[in-house]
Amino acid sequence: MERSKTRWGSIATITVALQLMLAATALAHHPSITASSVCRDGAAVVNYTSAAWVTEPWGENPRVDILFNNVVVGSGAYVLPTNSFSGSAPAPAGTQVVVTALVVGTWGDGAPGGQSESITIDIATDCPTAAFGRFTGGGSQIRVGGIRVTRGLTIHCDLLLSNNLEINWQGNQFHMTEHMTTVACTDDPSIVQAPPVAPLDTLVGVGTGRYNGTDGYTVRFTLVDYGEPGSDDRMAIEIFETANPANVILSVPLQVLTGGNLQAHYDQPHK
Repeated sequence: MERSKTRWGSIATITVALQLMLAATALAHHPSITASSVCRDGAAVVNYTSAAWVTEPWGENPRVDILFNNVVVGSGAYVLPTNSFSGSAPAPAGTQVVVTALVVGTWGDGAPGGQSESITIDIATDCPTAAFGRFTGGGSQIRVGGIRVTRGLTIHCDLLLSNNLEINWQGNQFHMTEHMTTVACTDDPSIVQAPPVAPLDTLVGVGTGRYNGTDGYTVRFTLVDYGEPGSDDRMAIEIFETANPANVILSVPLQVLTGGNLQAHYDQPHK
C-alpha cells in the first residue's frame, strides 16, 4: 500500500512539473505591453514598454510591432537578458489610444508569432502650445540599391487637411492622403536649421495613402532640416501595406539627401 502511494505521488509530481513547464512555454509565447501619455515639445506622445513573459532563450523574438489604433508606429526585439524594449511615438488624434504589441517574428524555440496584447490609455491633453511650423521640399531623395527615389511635400505640424507627400521610384508612386495619423515636430538645439528661422528642425509623421493608385498603405517618414544649402538635410521613408506591415514596399533609412532640399518654416494659414 505504501509503495502504491509512492507511485501515485511520483505520477502526481511529474504531472505538476509538466503543467508548470507547459505554462512557462505558453507564457514565453506571449507579449506584455504598458504605456502612458505625456506632453513633449507642446504635443502629446505615448511612451511604451513591451516584454516577453519569460526571460529565457525561448522568450526571445527578433520583431515585435507596436501599433496605435491598429497603425504600426514602431517595432523592437525581445533579446536576453531582459527580453523587452521601450520607445515612444506621437499620440494620434483623440482622447484615448489602443496600444498593441504584436509578435511578428519567430520565437527562440521556433514557435511562430502572431500573438498580441493591447491596452487602452488616455492621451495627455492641455499640452503647452508649441509654435507650429511646416516643412516643404522636393527633388531627389537618395539612391537605394541603384534606385533613384524622388519626393515632393508640404507637411504641417498638425493633423489638418492641407498636408501632401508624394514619393516616386522606378515607375512606382505613393501619394499620401491629406489626413495624417500622427505628427510630431521638434527643435534640436544642436542643429543649425536657419535660414530662414523656424520653430522646428525635425518632423516625424505617419500617414496612409495610395500605392500605384491602390488604397491600404501606410508611410512613416522623418524630415530633418540642417540649414542651407540643404546638402546635409536628411529624410527617412518607409512604406508598407497597412494590413500586413511585414510587406514593406519601400525602405529608406534616415540619411543625407543626394539632391533637392528640405526646408522648415513658420506655419501659414491653411485649410
